[in-house]
Amino acid sequence: MDVDLMERLLKRTLSGGGEYADIFFERRNSTAIQFEDGRIEKAVSGFVAGIGIRLVCEGKTAYAYSNDFSEKTLAEISDTVRNAMSRSSSGVPKDVNINLNRRYPDVRFDIKIPPAAVSMPRKIAIVREADEAARKFSDSVKQVNIVYRDTIQKIKIYSSDGFFAEDDRVYTTAVAQVISIKSGSIQTGVETEGGLIGFELFEKRPFSDIAYKAAERAVRMLGARRAPGGRMPVVISSEAGGTMIHEAIGHGLEADLAHRGLSVYSGKLGQQVAAQVITVIDDATLPNKRGSFSFDDEGTPSKRNVLVRQGMLEGYMYDKYTAALDGTVSTGNGRRESYENKPIPRMTNTFIAPGRDRPDEVIRSVEHGLFIKKMGGGQVNTVTGDFVFDVQEGYLIEHGQVGDLVRGATLVGSGPEVLKSIDMVGSDLGFSIGTCGKDAQGVPVSDAMPTLRIREIVVGGVVST
Repeated sequence: MDVDLMERLLKRTLSGGGEYADIFFERRNSTAIQFEDGRIEKAVSGFVAGIGIRLVCEGKTAYAYSNDFSEKTLAEISDTVRNAMSRSSSGVPKDVNINLNRRYPDVRFDIKIPPAAVSMPRKIAIVREADEAARKFSDSVKQVNIVYRDTIQKIKIYSSDGFFAEDDRVYTTAVAQVISIKSGSIQTGVETEGGLIGFELFEKRPFSDIAYKAAERAVRMLGARRAPGGRMPVVISSEAGGTMIHEAIGHGLEADLAHRGLSVYSGKLGQQVAAQVITVIDDATLPNKRGSFSFDDEGTPSKRNVLVRQGMLEGYMYDKYTAALDGTVSTGNGRRESYENKPIPRMTNTFIAPGRDRPDEVIRSVEHGLFIKKMGGGQVNTVTGDFVFDVQEGYLIEHGQVGDLVRGATLVGSGPEVLKSIDMVGSDLGFSIGTCGKDAQGVPVSDAMPTLRIREIVVGGVVST
């Protein structure tokens, strides 16, 4: 992408009026292998590439994109967004002078084994090994679904703020889903691993180990009894991942939702929104985490943002657009799924900071309650903060000891209430990965929590009478 051409396009875009314009280029190479029912269901590799131009004028945004990189088409895209604004705003035409200088990253990420350097037969081989490991675990294992994915994404951002930036992102992901059946009972075990990392992921944790863990969980759940329901203390292990923090408060701190009053945390800067033992951080600079990057999708360097400090709300997650509306600066949270989408505020790696309590002490502090070792999916109403989460693997706590395995448990509550009722935070920290959906866009994220104790929360299950 020629820098002189990008400068001319930005000038052309702004010539009809506007405060800001940028150009986003993306090339994405991907490989996906799916192994199901003992055979390869899918093994594909390919790439997509495209470019988008955005214009911001008087609080409105116009965005257009194409996968045609000819100068003629790029000029047409520029004219499309410029004309869209000239018809809907009073933007004053102007002659702008833009000189783009390269912006260098504050953090870089080391990829030891690029997935492109690994042959397709080798990738298929580790998928087969994972399938075998799961099937050999038990005769109760009836269905195994193994998925391998890698993505190499190269992006370039050209901004009317006078810079251009580049970022290369390598994602590798392993997913194992196992279904076990015995005496009419059907249970599922899921295990995932991945991040901003190359094929060295499988040196740290072999795919066969990931599949074995999923099979072990699925089979063990066959012997679980129904979870009791009611209000009770709950301990969530660091192994459970950070699904709760992601849903219960993360989305509510994205500035677009907060700005529009669609968050229970709107207008609460400087107020207590959680217990004093809670500090919430969003950090895109963490090595090898799935939500990490050198630059966000607007060219802002990745940052570590403290959102809640000792229970007090310190800030929201901003992209450039929402930051301008609030008279502040971007926090490096402007993200988009692809060149077909404009950026919006999104989480990266969001977590509760570790505390001072020993994890085993947190468990021993509960006389009767529920211990959650693995969270399932969940959903939240950002306006009210109400949430529901599935528990994939949970145990009863009896007299301070982890006891019987239970199934069918859910957590039901309100994000602000639960965050204020956390009274012990462990010194450990465990991450989980996912693809976060919002406004029909999905972006890679990770989230984490230490082992912690919720003083009391509603657990959905069997209620004794």
